[in-house]
Amino acid sequence: MKRNWGRAVAGGLVGALVMSAVGMWVAPAVGLPKGNAADMLGGAMGGNIMLGWAAHLMIGIVLALIYAAVASHIPGPPAIRGALYSIAPWLLAMLVVMPMMGMPVFGGGTAPAIGSLINHLAYGLVLGAIYGQPDEAQDANPVHA
Repeated sequence: MKRNWGRAVAGGLVGALVMSAVGMWVAPAVGLPKGNAADMLGGAMGGNIMLGWAAHLMIGIVLALIYAAVASHIPGPPAIRGALYSIAPWLLAMLVVMPMMGMPVFGGGTAPAIGSLINHLAYGLVLGAIYGQPDEAQDANPVHA
């Protein structure tokens, strides 16, 4: 199977931006707490929002590259495949990353955990949709054996 690393990077970047948009505008509109991973990361980096955005986008890319490597092992059409994949980073964030940043697991409650899950699912849906079917992902310059 060939992987399209460029589509993975694009999916990771757009997915991370959509994730933040959902957390900042959609979540509060439906009664969930406002959440933006870039703000949270920036706060953990001495309050530097630019570092927070850089870290958020880089994490989105790294997670997308991992997705490209494992996508063929996840069932479903592209967007659903991406959403299913996004549950793993959500659990990692809830159980490991947030406590490392001094926050309680699952954000300390149901509403923050659900809000974060929705944000991560938005990331995964976009990533999967942009990346497409793993079997169809072709490198820009395929190498023929």
